[in-house]
Order: sequence, then C-alpha cells, then structure tokens
Amino acid sequence: GTRAVDRVSDDYPIMVAPGQPGLRVNVTLDEMVRYSPKKVDVIDLETCEFDTIDLAELLRHHGDDYQGINDIVSILSEGHIRQPGGLGIDFEHEKVIPTFEGLNTRTPFLKQIHLILKMLEAALETPVDIEFASNGKDFYLLQCRAQSHNHDYLPAEIPRDISENRIIFSANRFISNGTVSNISHLVYVDPQSYSALPDRDALLKVGDAVSKLNQILPKRKFVLMGPGRWGSRGDIKLGVSVTYSDINNTAMLIEIARQKGNYTPDVSFGTHFFQDLVESAIRYLPLYPDDPEIVFNEEFLLGSKNILPDLLPDYADLAETIRVIDIPQITDGLSLEVLMNADIDEAAAVLTTASTFADHHPPAVSRESKSKENKRNDHWRWRLRMAECVAAHLDPERFGVKGFYVHGSTKNATAGEDSDINILI
Repeated sequence: GTRAVDRVSDDYPIMVAPGQPGLRVNVTLDEMVRYSPKKVDVIDLETCEFDTIDLAELLRHHGDDYQGINDIVSILSEGHIRQPGGLGIDFEHEKVIPTFEGLNTRTPFLKQIHLILKMLEAALETPVDIEFASNGKDFYLLQCRAQSHNHDYLPAEIPRDISENRIIFSANRFISNGTVSNISHLVYVDPQSYSALPDRDALLKVGDAVSKLNQILPKRKFVLMGPGRWGSRGDIKLGVSVTYSDINNTAMLIEIARQKGNYTPDVSFGTHFFQDLVESAIRYLPLYPDDPEIVFNEEFLLGSKNILPDLLPDYADLAETIRVIDIPQITDGLSLEVLMNADIDEAAAVLTTASTFADHHPPAVSRESKSKENKRNDHWRWRLRMAECVAAHLDPERFGVKGFYVHGSTKNATAGEDSDINILI
C-alpha cells in the first residue's frame, strides 16, 4: 500500500481493473519486468521503525513463509514468465517477480473486490475509492470514500483545422477527458537545464520557486510543466521536489518525459499526490516530446519572454531553468486552452481567443449522485450515520476494540461534501 500511494521515483505498483480482470497495463515481457514492484516497506520488529528493503532479498530468505505467495509472484526463466507449479518455488535460485497473475486468474479475489465496490456504490449512491488489507483469508476495509470527479469530465472535440503555429503541444498517451480553458500563464521547467543543475540545493531551490509562483500567479489560470515526476521524494533529479500545497493553485500539471539516449524516463500515476490533484480538479497530462507523432513547440517555450526575474528577483539565477510565460502579453491577448479526449487518446494545447472553440465544448453534466448530495446538504449527519453503522457492525471482542470515537468535521457539524469521516478506535 505505501509503495503504491506515495510518490516514489524508483518503484511501481501493479495496476489491475476489477471490472475487466483480463485487461493488462503491461503486456510485453520487458514491461512486466521493468514495471514490477522492486521494494517493500516493512516494520523492523527489532528497532520498531519503518524501513524499505529489496523485495527480492526478502523473498530469497523468507518467501516460503508467506501464505499464497504462489499467487503473488511469477518465475522469469529463459525469456519467459510462468506461474509457479505445485512443487513450490526455489527462491534461492529462481528469479521471481511480483505480478499477482495467480491472484487475478486462479482466485476469485478480483471478482470479490468488484462486488464490494458495487455494493458500496449502491449503498452510498456514488462510486467509491477504497483502501484495504488482506492476508488471503480475511478482508479488512481500511478506507472508503466517494470517488473523486468534477463536472467537466466529458471528452473535448479537437478540431482538425487548427493552425500548427497555434499548437503549443499535443499528446497521444494516457489522455483523460476534459477541457482546461483561459490559461494566462505557463510555468515551464526545462528538463535539460534542470538535469544540469550542479547540486541538490539548486534542485531544491527550483521547488521553492515553484511554490512561490503557486502563490502569486492567478489561481487556476496557469499550467505547470516539468520533467519526470512532480513531487518525487526519491531522486529529485527525476522530478521537481514539491508537495501538493506547493502546486495546489495550478489548473494543470504536466510531466515531461524526454528521451536520454535509448532511455525514456517514467512518469507516474495512482499515488496519493495524484489523488490530491484529482480531488482538486487539477488536470494531469504526461508529454513525450520525442515522439514524432506529436507537437512540442519548444521554440515558444524557450524563446518567449521569461518574466520569472520580474516576479521573483531572488530566483533570477534560475531563469534558464524556470520559464514563466505571460501568454496574453506575448500573443496580443490570446489565452491557452487544453482540449483532451480519452476516446481518441488525443490532447492539444492551443492558443485561442475566448470564443474560438466555444462550439466544440460539450455541455457539462453533473452526476445524479452529486445532485442528490447537494440537495441533501446534510453532510455531517450522513457521515455520523455512516460512523454509527460501522460501530454497530463492529465486533469489539474479535478486534479488541475498547472505544470508538468520531471527531473532526463530522463531530463539529462542519463537514462538507468532500470531507473524510475521522474515527479514532
């Protein structure tokens, strides 16, 4: 769980679709090996501290101790991946990688998860996100909350007659639906200049500058573009070191994966950092500038007037790395609009007047469940009922519970539609 939800720069979770168990994100052998989890977070019982260790090393010494391990790992042998047989795994000599293939194909686990999600959706009248733990026998629901969404989630129509000199960038991978309009400023952290910074202090200073720009640029009127993984807590050369509060006023966050030799750095999805973006309606888009099929107007990004020294004189020495572009100022009043269409897996950022693409925007449609919740406008009472329901169904003897307390916005009757339910057990 911790490896999946934190913004780590050197590891990956396994992604599956409970409703479509046959769907795979990683298809080729190279992808399955490269994007398999490599590390695991543990509690050291001798020091009573959290630690991160190599998963391969853990399995080499203790793989046989884990129940259901045959459903979690696969064996890499002679250029092929196979499922463990009935005789078990030789963890000392065989190369194993976690794929969860057995869990997906040989057990009802994914179907059960899908059923749980549908039951909770029916009961709460909205799709939900959950966090859980399981030892293969018992299922522990750790968190359940309404799935994040916003009203502008419909696919944008991307006109085919856009003049190429008005396109700042386009994309054709990992596209979501929606439109980001009326962008007045671009903040572009140049990947090559960023990677050439001399030391960690200089890299951290870039994050500090972004944080200050986040406070002074027009809220939800600017886009952040930068290398690799924003918010990385590992090797910060792979991405600008920021927290959510350092970028929470942007309209869109873009991660740029520039090719270095034969290597293209990875961008990331599915973290708590990413969830914060979704909940705040901050759009996310990865860009691959070296893809010959897309547009990446580097001349505009590097050649336009940079107002960073005017906005932040103390960070003028970073002007080659951080470029802040006032779009209306250099385009005689135009603004930037990003059109995204997941149905055709395309996106385009276009210089436009306010009315240029008005006819191409489908009307926003709010979900029925959102409408019901807004009409009810009784968020804290609903959350209190849910907490009471959890308490009523909890077996205190089995779980050793001596007290169950509700606190925070639910207790204080100040909860909003996106508030958590804070429970102390």
